[in-house]
Amino acid sequence: MISFRMKIKTILINLFLLQALLISITSVAQVHKDSTAVDSALLKQVEQQMQASPSDQPSPAPAPQQRSGLTFNPDIGVIGDFQGSYISRGKRNVDLYLNETEVSLQATVDPYIRADFFLSFGRDPETGKYSATVEEGYLTTLSLPAKLQLKVGKFREAVGRINPTHPHALPFIDLPNAYVNLFGDEGLNDEGVSLSWLLPNKAFYQELVFQTTSGFSQSPAFARSEGNHLVYLAHLKNFFTLSDNATLELGLTGISGPNDSARITDIAAADLTYKWKPVQMNTYRSVTFQSELYYSHNNNALNSSVNSLGLYSFVQYQLAKRWFLTGRYDYAQKPYDKSITEQAYSLTAGWYATEFSKMEVEGKTTDGNGEARFYQAWIRWIFVIGAHGAHQY
Repeated sequence: MISFRMKIKTILINLFLLQALLISITSVAQVHKDSTAVDSALLKQVEQQMQASPSDQPSPAPAPQQRSGLTFNPDIGVIGDFQGSYISRGKRNVDLYLNETEVSLQATVDPYIRADFFLSFGRDPETGKYSATVEEGYLTTLSLPAKLQLKVGKFREAVGRINPTHPHALPFIDLPNAYVNLFGDEGLNDEGVSLSWLLPNKAFYQELVFQTTSGFSQSPAFARSEGNHLVYLAHLKNFFTLSDNATLELGLTGISGPNDSARITDIAAADLTYKWKPVQMNTYRSVTFQSELYYSHNNNALNSSVNSLGLYSFVQYQLAKRWFLTGRYDYAQKPYDKSITEQAYSLTAGWYATEFSKMEVEGKTTDGNGEARFYQAWIRWIFVIGAHGAHQY
C-alpha cells in the first residue's frame, strides 16, 4: 500500500516538472518569436528609408547659428619694454626702468570693419611715474570698393618708415635726431581720418594715402589750432620687387598744419628702403638699408620763416640666425634755427631670441655746434605674451 502511494507521488512530481519544462520552452520560443518580429519590422523600415529618394526623406532641422568665440574674445597681447641707460653728462648718469607696457586688443568686428586698440602704460622720464594712455585706437574698413580703405580714430600717421612703426619694433633703441626735432619722442600720432587707395598699377605696388588730423599730437612742428585749421598729410608709397632676393621701396610725404606760432609749417619727406634677403639663406643672412630725408618750412610769429634739413641712414646686417648689427648716422638742423646743427653715430647689436623676445645694446655719440660732444648707451629687453601681430614689412 505504501509503495503504491510512493509510486503515485513520484509520477505526479515528474508530471509537474515536465509541465514546468514545457512552459519554459514555450515562453522562450514566444519571446524569441516576438523579438524576431520586432527586429524584422525595424529592418524593413530602414530598407524603405534607404530606398526612398532624398526628396522623400524629411530634411533635418536647421542648426542654430552661433557666433564664433573669437568675435567675443579679441586677440590680446602684452608687450614689455625694460631699459637701462647711461649718459655722459649730468649728475645722474645711470638709470634702470620699465620704459613702457603696451596692451593690444585686436579683432574683426564684422565682415565690414576691424578694430585695433593699443593701450600704453608709459613712464615719465622726469618724474618716474607711470600713466595710461591710448597709444592707438582705430577702426579700419575691410570691403570698400575701388581698392579703397578707410581708417578712423587715433593712429600713427603715414610719415616715412619710422613713424608708422611702434618703437619696440625698430632695430635701434633711441630715435634719430632729425625725427625727434620735428615730431618729438612720441612721433606724429593724432586723431582723425585716413583714406588709402591702392593704385591700379600692374608694374609695381603703389599706394596713395590722405590723412586729416586734429593737431592734438605732441609734435614740436605742429600744434592744435584755436580755429578750424587741421593737419593735412599725403603719402605716396612705391614698392618694387627687384628679384627673388631683393626689394626696393620709395616713399614721398607732404604735411601741412598749424604750429605754436598760430602760423603754418610745411614738411616734405622722402624715404628709401632696400632689403636683401636671399631665398636659400633667408634665415641666416639679410641686409637692410634705410634712409629718410626731412625738409621743414616753418613760418613763425615774427612774420619770417626758417628752412631746415634733417636725415638719418642706417644699415642692418644679419650676422647669424639670431644676431643683428645696425649702424646709423644722423644729421639734423634745428627747425627754429638752422644754424644749430648736430651729428650722431650709433651702433646697435640685437639678439632676437624668438618673435616674442629680443635683447639689444646700443651706443651713441652726438656732436654739434650748440654743445659739446656727449655719449649715450642703452640696453633693452623686449618681451611679448599673448597674441603678437605681424609688423609691417
